[in-house]
Amino acid sequence: MSDINDPLLFSCILLTVKVAGLAAAVAGLLGVLTAWFLSGRRAPARSLFFRVIDSLCALPLVLPPTVIGYCLILLLGRRGIIGQWLAEYGINLIFSWQGAVVAATVVIFPLCYRSARAALESVDHTLEDTARTLGATEARVFFRISLPLARRGIFAGITLAFARGMGEFGATLMIAGNLPGRTQTLSLAVYDAFQSGNDHRALILVLVASGVCASLLVIAETVGGMGLERVSPAMRGGTRAAQS
Repeated sequence: MSDINDPLLFSCILLTVKVAGLAAAVAGLLGVLTAWFLSGRRAPARSLFFRVIDSLCALPLVLPPTVIGYCLILLLGRRGIIGQWLAEYGINLIFSWQGAVVAATVVIFPLCYRSARAALESVDHTLEDTARTLGATEARVFFRISLPLARRGIFAGITLAFARGMGEFGATLMIAGNLPGRTQTLSLAVYDAFQSGNDHRALILVLVASGVCASLLVIAETVGGMGLERVSPAMRGGTRAAQS
């Protein structure tokens, strides 16, 4: 029972939710914007430039997390390309929870990007073309037609990314370290408890992480299954949105 009432345990859970939540928000925003610029007819699939950018966006999916962490250290470390510039303003991301957010954002970005791209490309292009013929700008078409019709797929992707961010280990360990009460997330705490032989604490953390992630997967699956909306109401709504 002492492990359950341990303040560090609750601190670890709250930090994990905070890191995963912020990372999912940032990755979701960047993923949607990137998917919008690279989807559909704005970037034809035959374009070599499109294929290169698309591959770079998906690269964190296949790279080992430790490789991502090492690359982030090269970029954000005190002697890194970006880290030196940040140090001039008193910003240090190494061994901080903000660094954990950066690491998680990079790791989960492909999930948000891929989901958003698939959702936006599934939108009926005739609705967007109709809005353009009525004088709507690209930004208005996106916010009034494309984004509302793709919102369920995008939300499902962000939910999956949040669950993945809660389990991030390698890149977070490389850039933020494993400091209890400061940068120790759930996955790091499980590893630390296992290494120290505290199986009871490790089991509690595993059950908490598994329960939260399983719930998020159910939510993502439910929302994703509701992604296909009725065409006729969407067409009427899209036309009215473009005219307004």
